[in-house]
Amino acid sequence: MSANLDFVDTTLRDGNQSLWGAVGLRTGMMLEIAADLDRVGYRAIDFSTSTHMAVTVRFHKENPWERIRLMKARMPHTPLSFLSTGMRFISWETAHPELMQLSYKLLVRNGIERFMVMDPMNNMQAVTDSANAIASAGGREIVGAIVYTVSPIHDDLHFAAAARQLAAVPSVTRVYLKDPGGLLTPERARTLLPVLRTALGDKPLELHSHCTIGLAPFTYAEAPELGVQTLHTAARPLGNGSSQPAIENVVANLRSQGVSVDLDMDAIARISSYFQTLAGAEGLATGVPQEYDARYFQHQLPGGMIGTMRRQLREMRQEHRLPEIYDEVERVRRELGYPIMVTPFSQVVGTQAVMNVLAPERYANVPDEVIRYVLGKFGTPPAPMDQNVRDRIEQLPRARELASQDAMPELSELRRRFDAKLSDEEFLLRATMPAEQVDAMVAAGPSRETYNPVVSPVEKLISELSQRPDVTHARFEREGFLVDLRSHSAPPAPGQTA
Repeated sequence: MSANLDFVDTTLRDGNQSLWGAVGLRTGMMLEIAADLDRVGYRAIDFSTSTHMAVTVRFHKENPWERIRLMKARMPHTPLSFLSTGMRFISWETAHPELMQLSYKLLVRNGIERFMVMDPMNNMQAVTDSANAIASAGGREIVGAIVYTVSPIHDDLHFAAAARQLAAVPSVTRVYLKDPGGLLTPERARTLLPVLRTALGDKPLELHSHCTIGLAPFTYAEAPELGVQTLHTAARPLGNGSSQPAIENVVANLRSQGVSVDLDMDAIARISSYFQTLAGAEGLATGVPQEYDARYFQHQLPGGMIGTMRRQLREMRQEHRLPEIYDEVERVRRELGYPIMVTPFSQVVGTQAVMNVLAPERYANVPDEVIRYVLGKFGTPPAPMDQNVRDRIEQLPRARELASQDAMPELSELRRRFDAKLSDEEFLLRATMPAEQVDAMVAAGPSRETYNPVVSPVEKLISELSQRPDVTHARFEREGFLVDLRSHSAPPAPGQTA
């Protein structure tokens, strides 16, 4: 049994991403519950990624750097954690090391203390390079990721070799097994986790899994006895589904086994109540326990991607071909060298599989991201690619165009493209995002720092009614408050003055 079992809360980042597409939570919503999150006693809060920062700008017109600063001020006792997915910032193109170094320095300066570092190819040298760069930027805790998947080449020895590599890196202070598909069964955990524990020596082991096919709660119940010292969980409304296990359920199961858990459960109850009310106010679906699906082990497509794929096929009147696409996903993944089905590779494989099924001939159409993958723009696949498929794609005219594209420019060159008076924070956003999106964020001004889920639906309704010239009077009564609004041209009610 691991001593000092602790928890990382994923509600604001991975829960929000898994269940609400990363767009469900605005800055004010997070700030309202920050004090309670700080009281729980979590080891850290899984807070952001560069993708989440882009979503903050694109969909909410909010400054992601400001969000980090405001949250850190409200949460002085609990570290905020940032997930770094290789040498990239916002764009999936590989960034120049100087740009990455600047991004890490700004993250630390604005309040990020803990970094989780993964490479979608499980390239441990890439993880090491990122970890060293983060350490030189001042990152306090760096957690190297080993990404779990199921394939003929991903056996316990494969993962143990990755663990030994990370154990030898001084800048990596902890390691976590990241199971994006929720594929880790209790049976596999009983062999894999002890092997990782031995390979890591005295470095702590964390477990991050998803409930996509209902396995994670069972695996979490056994994980502490198998050497895991930290579990990643979410508040119940943003747990389950394709998210992490709900903290309330995990704690109850562990305590029933005699495991000591030192968390403020009253604060957790307030957090879950808040997000339950918020979900109702915003029309967002909360997570529910998932059914076991054995077919998932073959295609391994993320739950959200399956939903999008099914909708798109329905619009084309091709939904009946989904079973064919599942089979084709397996075939394409094998031909591309068994990439781990995590962003962006799940999209690379899934998109190509759909095109192969719908086109008269396989690989008749190949999107740029698949070509970039074959050209090695995302790294080296875990296994050799099918040579016939590789040759066919590399001979495409578009492949020659993409191969000749210049790498990410140096930082000094990028800076010359923008106003020298820009802050480093705004410069980084403009260097990696469309100008009109950053312009809209700047024009919107500071983020709103308050949110009331009871009042929010009324505020939305008032905003919508204000756009209708035919509505001159509106009265709202709800749970202890009353709002009576009239346009300037509307006559006062009897007994009232204008």
